[in-house]
Amino acid sequence: MLQGFITIRVLDIIDILLVAYLMYQVYLLIRGTVAMNIFIGILSVYLVWIIVKALEMQLLGTILGQVIGVGVIALIIVFQQEVRRFLIFIGNQYFNRNRLTLEKVIPFELTQQSKVRIKSVIKAVINMAKSKTGALIVISKKSELTVFAETGDRLNADTTSRLIESIFNKNSPLHDGAMIITGDKLIAARCVLPVSDNLNLPPNYGMRHRAALGMSENTDSLVIIVSEETGQISFAESGKLQHNIDPKDLMAKLELNFG
Repeated sequence: MLQGFITIRVLDIIDILLVAYLMYQVYLLIRGTVAMNIFIGILSVYLVWIIVKALEMQLLGTILGQVIGVGVIALIIVFQQEVRRFLIFIGNQYFNRNRLTLEKVIPFELTQQSKVRIKSVIKAVINMAKSKTGALIVISKKSELTVFAETGDRLNADTTSRLIESIFNKNSPLHDGAMIITGDKLIAARCVLPVSDNLNLPPNYGMRHRAALGMSENTDSLVIIVSEETGQISFAESGKLQHNIDPKDLMAKLELNFG
């Protein structure tokens, strides 16, 4: 009796399922961020290395093996802050209060994400600009920006203009930091954002503008800034910052992305 060319054990199936689950969890965390492009690049190099090894191309296989080995260490050094935030998020997400539930392990998404309440955001931004109330509002696109939301205080409240204005009021304990909006929900406030390393920014740009630009460089989100000094409205997207824009132009931008 001839045996099959490939023998599949139960442990092999478990191994494949575990790897698929881990890849899916990584995807949920990095989708909509610049890390997604890096992950795809690393995965592509790794797949090429596997093919080269299968074809027994010794020299190229050795070179790619060294690149992968050194590259992993280099990535850990370059993205040490991101790795730290990721590990903190894992601890909070899956082992908070020693409770490990099915919802935490397998996050089901049964409902479609609601649309951003653009009019509420615009109304709040206009009022804060008039009163020169500093604000930093992050509106997510594909990703829920969970890793960044974990750096602040979770709210998960309906997005209203009065709530946005009250949070950024100078007397509010939540005014310092960024607000993250996903769909029609205000996910978190007082969040810490990555600051841009761009050395060519004008000197009049403060930490809000640099944080907004850094967030747009690292994610696909749109970030709105209200200057506390001038009351001017700006927004950052895809690593570019547009300064002193009209509320009507901001409305058109939000309608284009979230309408």
